[in-house]
Amino acid sequence: MRLGGRLAAAIEVLDDIARRRRPAADALKDWGLSHRFAGSGDRSAIGNIVYDALRRKRSASWLFDSDDARALGYGALLLEWNQTLESLNALLVGDRFAPPPLTDDEIAFLQSRRLADAPSEIQADIPDWCVPLFQHAYGDDWVAEAKGLSARPPLDLRVNTLKADRQKVLAELSGMKASFTALSSAGIRIPPIDGSGRHPNVQAEPAFQKGWFEVQDEGSQIVAALAGATASMQVLDYCAGAGGKTLALSAAMENRGQIFAYDSEKSRLAPIFDRLRRADSRNVQVVSKREDLSSLKDQMDLVLVDAPCTGSGTWRRRPDAKWRLSEKQLGVRTREQKEILDVASGYVKPGGRLVYITCSVFWEENGRQIEAFLSHRPGYVPADHGSLWAARFPDETGMARMDRAHGISLSPSRSGTDGFYFSSIMRLG
Repeated sequence: MRLGGRLAAAIEVLDDIARRRRPAADALKDWGLSHRFAGSGDRSAIGNIVYDALRRKRSASWLFDSDDARALGYGALLLEWNQTLESLNALLVGDRFAPPPLTDDEIAFLQSRRLADAPSEIQADIPDWCVPLFQHAYGDDWVAEAKGLSARPPLDLRVNTLKADRQKVLAELSGMKASFTALSSAGIRIPPIDGSGRHPNVQAEPAFQKGWFEVQDEGSQIVAALAGATASMQVLDYCAGAGGKTLALSAAMENRGQIFAYDSEKSRLAPIFDRLRRADSRNVQVVSKREDLSSLKDQMDLVLVDAPCTGSGTWRRRPDAKWRLSEKQLGVRTREQKEILDVASGYVKPGGRLVYITCSVFWEENGRQIEAFLSHRPGYVPADHGSLWAARFPDETGMARMDRAHGISLSPSRSGTDGFYFSSIMRLG
């Protein structure tokens, strides 16, 4: 398929997403199943157009004065694919599978608009109701931070130090433009793709099959490292999910001590068993029933809560979620987080620590939750997060936002990672 046919397909998928309010991945999968003639390169390019259109939805809508699928598809190519009005039309003319080229009137209208003149919320590419949340979280930097969440993400890997080191894995990934991550001592980064490109299928690599690395955003690696798990500890990963942070903790503990990996939804734990076997993580006990945690009350050196959240920090990777999220859903998440914090804290022993993590950028899910917890739990005190960061990353003090009492915030704009929040609280003896 030529670019015109790919654009037409992307517009079809974008229209399906809008009409049925469904996840982009589902719509793209259904399109591929009904268009089996499309090769993997075509499907990848179509997906890139769709995701770019969703990342830059408000910008494209403002430029075209329309939010229909055609405007979003054309806007993606103009904003993210280095196309101009002239070059794009030239590519579409003569392609019988392409959508109609831009008309002279449309070109004249588009030439009269500059994105730099658009309102801040348009340049930020976020829903109106999220504007005060970003302003609260980032102050004067809120537009730049929101823009960071509208860019294409890199592909980050965490080297499993139980089996390999970064240099060994990097040698296995030659030709992928991979390099060491800026902060995580176990991280490798493959840069964002351009245009119709696609990231390599790293999970097909022999090194992955041998358990030398896992796919994990550098931000997730950083917050796992900040948790400070050591070989002698008893650790509870209370919202373990598929086990990404469990595996990172296991490696940090050098397969010693004990980790209990629990999640309230058994289905989320399903992938963890194969991942543990591949990584050769032997100090992890998977627990699927909360009643089986009863013996751990007041016993844990470290309880890690990777709380369910809105996922606003992952909008680079899941831009469709940005437009499906609502204030009501935010309220549901914050209530869940409060309950989980209260329950999880019961497993922390005197002198132990409770670590709270989200992949959200909203204060309501982050610092406000810590404030609320500390207000009714006088037996807990927050860590000095500035000192905690400096001890782990002494030469990188400017790469995270620091609230000494409440926590540490990572973001694409500041740290080059997904948006993450980390807070460490100690239970007094």
